This record gives sequence, structure tokens and C-alpha cells, in this order.
Amino acid sequence: MIDIKDRVRNKALQAKIVSAEEAAASIKPGMNIGTSGFTPAGYPKAVPMALAERMKQENFQINLWTGASVGKELDGALAGVNGIAKRLPYQTNDTMRKAINSGAVQYTDLHLSHVAQMSRYGFLGGKVDVAIVEACAITEEGHIVPTTSLGNAASFVQSADFVIVEINTAQPLELEGMHDVYIPLDPPHRQPIPLVKADDRIGTPYIPCSPDKIAYIVPCDIKDDVRPLAAIDDDARAMTGHLIDFLKEEIKAGRMPANLLPLQSGVGSVANAVVAGLADSEFENLTVYTEVIQDGMFDLIDAGKLTFASGTSITPSPDGLKRLYANIGEYRKKILLRPQEVANSPEIARRIGVIAMNTAIEFDIYGHVNSTHIMGTKMMNGIGGSGDFARNAYLTFFFSNSIAKNGDISSVVPMCSHFDHTEHDIDVFITERGVADVRGLSPKERARVIIKNCAHPDYQPMLMDYLERAEKATGNAHTPHILTEALSWHTRFLETGSMKIK
Repeated sequence: MIDIKDRVRNKALQAKIVSAEEAAASIKPGMNIGTSGFTPAGYPKAVPMALAERMKQENFQINLWTGASVGKELDGALAGVNGIAKRLPYQTNDTMRKAINSGAVQYTDLHLSHVAQMSRYGFLGGKVDVAIVEACAITEEGHIVPTTSLGNAASFVQSADFVIVEINTAQPLELEGMHDVYIPLDPPHRQPIPLVKADDRIGTPYIPCSPDKIAYIVPCDIKDDVRPLAAIDDDARAMTGHLIDFLKEEIKAGRMPANLLPLQSGVGSVANAVVAGLADSEFENLTVYTEVIQDGMFDLIDAGKLTFASGTSITPSPDGLKRLYANIGEYRKKILLRPQEVANSPEIARRIGVIAMNTAIEFDIYGHVNSTHIMGTKMMNGIGGSGDFARNAYLTFFFSNSIAKNGDISSVVPMCSHFDHTEHDIDVFITERGVADVRGLSPKERARVIIKNCAHPDYQPMLMDYLERAEKATGNAHTPHILTEALSWHTRFLETGSMKIK
């Protein structure tokens, strides 16, 4: 049994060790609660569950700000008792998603690099009242040693009136030293972030915090509620193959070094499969500058392909979590976690020339991307960090299967039902069908390349028919659309269960 006092190395702070219930009692209705946690890793668990039990009796709500998605002990527990009035900036919990799409929770979907600074600017409806942060230890000086993510925790700690620290003894102490905490100054005092390569250390290995600011310390031994990743299927292998072939051609053309440029990969099964596929490629000495480090990154390290990975969260599958803990001595040499406003910084992405790889729910023939909404109205998860990287990367890819729902949905449509990334932000689209390199193309040129190379054969004739009729109807306009038909594919699916014409 691990004694929590062994992890609270500031002796005076040991007097602040309390139960989760006592700490949760300090939270008042209507407060803005900023927590650690990012997809779902390193988030507080004991205090939110105690808070949810209190809400059952007292029937009140708070506003929840996090780094990104968090586990069932936080999002699920609080949403399950109608305890959240407003949520930001990203989520993946099913209970939370249903509450958002029923109107029970007001949801603000934000670029992840913007959240910490917007909270400090006061743009989000007040300041952070309380920060609740998971830690594996507290230093002799009272500073907070994070666990498997950093997210917005450092900024929230800086801004909050007081801090509740959960010491999670299920998280290994070997995580100490894997963090690099740097909080940019706000305008007009901001300076360039002094980072020029993925393995640069520019901050501290802990979240700076005055001992006086820590009000409560709560024991916890609950592991991260990590999610399984889908098995790597033939479509994912095909997309990886297309990516590798494309990158080889970029190297041959002299537009990229042999070890590529720093890789960024979004969260989820498709993104993980694409990264994992690089382990079997000829590329070596790769670097990563991303948000989330998943199983595929471990594959690259184990294959000797990856020299260093910088992110803001380690979010493996359940098997990957065991792998992390079993090999943390080796992985810690090549993995560094930063606050998300640094990990996702547009400034850094542009400076070091990131290769951005993210996934789309759908994209249209002119190159716009919907990465958040199902049929234009139902929130899936959120934009996450894809926008931070897409507009600022050296090269931006979006991946998607060409069809969904057993072929009843085409992921390539005449017009997106919701717009997250515009045609100006994306260089290359990849589905299992092929690659559409749209750099330097006009809208009508893009449309033909996307239809030919990325759309499923079942939908290619329908897309070409729409394009040609739109060109005729608009007199060959710059971006031809038949507005009465542009969203008809989505309408048809909602009415008949398929985008196909029956």
C-alpha cells in the first residue's frame, strides 16, 4: 500500500490531506472549475465523483473547463447528475455528448491552443475559480508534478483562486521528469516561445504553485479510463500505404528531408493506425510534435524509428497503458509532455514545419472539412487541435474512409453539412481509395481530383453529375453549387437512411 505522504514531499502540505468529500464541499454552485486532463489522461477522478454525489442531494451545477476529453469519473459522473451548465473545449464521453445534443449542457467547442489564454484573458465568462489537478507527487517546494497529461492544468493553477490536488498513487512516480511546463506571458508582454525542435526543454518539470494556494490534497488510486483502439483494418493499411508513397515522392522532389519533418497526428483509431504503419516503413530518425501520444508512437519507438516525441498527453489503449508502465524507463527518454498552448502552438507548428495528419467526418468536393458534426447538427466530439495544426503546418493531410454506415453515407459530399476547416487549410486528402493532392488547384480542379482519387465508386458518378450540372447552372462560376441540392445528400440520408438515390 502506497502512503500518500511519501508523495507529498512538502511536509507542511501533509496537513491538507483530506477526503474527496471534504474537498468537493468547497465547490460552490456556478463556479468555473478548471481541471487537468487531456483525451482522457491525467484527469481528476475522486473529487469529481464525490462532487457528483453531492449534486444528487443539492441539485446544482458548475461550469467545467478541461484540456480536452476526460474520463467517465469526471465528464460521465457530472453529466449523469445534470451537474454541468457549460462545458468546454472538447469531449468524447457518451453521457456528455447526449447532454450536449439534447440541450441540457451548453457546449463551447474551441481550438485547443486557444483555451488557456482565453481563460486568462477573461473571454470565457469569468475566471477559473478552482483548479482540480491530478498529480503523482508534490515537490519539497510545493510544486505539482503532473501525471499522464498536462493540457491546461498549469494555466488553470496559475489563474485559480485555490487548487485541489489529487495525488494518484496508481500513476507511477517515473512520470516525474517527463514534463516541460512553460506558460507564455499574455500580450503586450508575450515573447516568442523559445522552442525550435521537438526535444527542446524550455520550462520546469513541474507546475509551479505556491503551497499557500493548495487548499486540499486528496488521495486517489484510480487509473485513467483509457479507451481501446479499433483493430487496424485493410482501409487503414491502404491509407498508410498512400501516405508513405506520397511522402517518398516529396523526398524525391527535394521538398522534405529523408527523415521527414516533425509529425503531428490527431487522436483516434484511424490516426493511430496511420502512425503505427510508419513503423514498417523505410523512414528512420523520425520526430513527433503533436498533442496525443498513442500506441502507434510506442510502435515507432520500439521499432527504433522515433528519436523523440513531444505532446501534451499520453493516451494509449488499455494494453498500451500496461506497455507504457512496463517500459516507462525507456519511453521516458523519448517522450516529453508540454502545456497544450505550447504543444498545439501555431507559432511552433509553423516554425518547425509540422506534417499535420488529422481525420474528417466528411469533406466536400471543393476541399472543405467537417470534423465535428454528424449531419450538420449533432456534435460528435469537437474540433480539438486539428485547426491549430491544419492552417499552420508545413503540409496538412486529412484522412477518412470513403464511406460509412455500410456504404449508406459517402464521406465525400457536394457540400459539407458543417465547416471546421476551409479549402484554404488543407493540402492533401487521403481515403482508402487514394490521394488527392490539391495544392495550388482551383476549386473546380480540386473537385475533379477529389472525386477521382478519394470518392467511393458507388458515389463517383453522382458527384461528377452534381459538379457538371452545377457548372452549367452557374455559368461555370468559381465554386459552382446548386444551392437547392447542395445538402440534398444529407437530407436524403435523414429521410431514407441512405445517401444513394433509390
